[in-house]
Amino acid sequence: MNALKRIFGQDETFYDLLDSSASEAKASAGMLVRLLAGAPDSKPEEMLGELAQSRRKHKRITQEIRERLCKTFITPLEREDIDALSSGLYKIPKNIEKIGERLLYFPAIITMEPVMKQVKLLENAAEAVSAMVKKLRERQHVEGISDSYERLQAIEGDADKLMTKVLYDLYHGNIEVREMLVLKDIYELLERTIDRCRDAGNVVFQIVLKYS
Repeated sequence: MNALKRIFGQDETFYDLLDSSASEAKASAGMLVRLLAGAPDSKPEEMLGELAQSRRKHKRITQEIRERLCKTFITPLEREDIDALSSGLYKIPKNIEKIGERLLYFPAIITMEPVMKQVKLLENAAEAVSAMVKKLRERQHVEGISDSYERLQAIEGDADKLMTKVLYDLYHGNIEVREMLVLKDIYELLERTIDRCRDAGNVVFQIVLKYS
């Protein structure tokens, strides 16, 4: 019976894997918040190692999804949608690891407050995406997932506004060139990662529209 379910796409495996992928993305965003906050129970190097481990775990999940797509005759969602969502989710911890590296390499010259605001928005965006992915298996109509989707869109809009402000402050403030270059790099990585959350959320929303 289990073999037949796998063949005909009637089991929960793909939903479980996508859920695990989204949860790992959310967890990596939480690690970045703790890294920036200087959590007393962990050293920065150890937390960077955790980010790398999370990214590797996420990569294994992505690979398993692709392997199962090749082996499963009928999938619970369209193959292209599963692959697109899986790829979109994987880009989140991959970019978060890069941000963590920047924060670790250049801690002495970074003005933390505006960075922390962006990181918190990233954490909120990852949480919204995870909530959306969890609802996929329930085959909810658009109304059932719209709250998380609207929240994600609002977060992305807030991040864009904050990005405009921090760049303005960088270019018009009294700041040395080295710090400006480092901060600009980190801000752009943060914006890109929040955009990756938005992209993953868009895939989920399009899937829900197909099945509504």
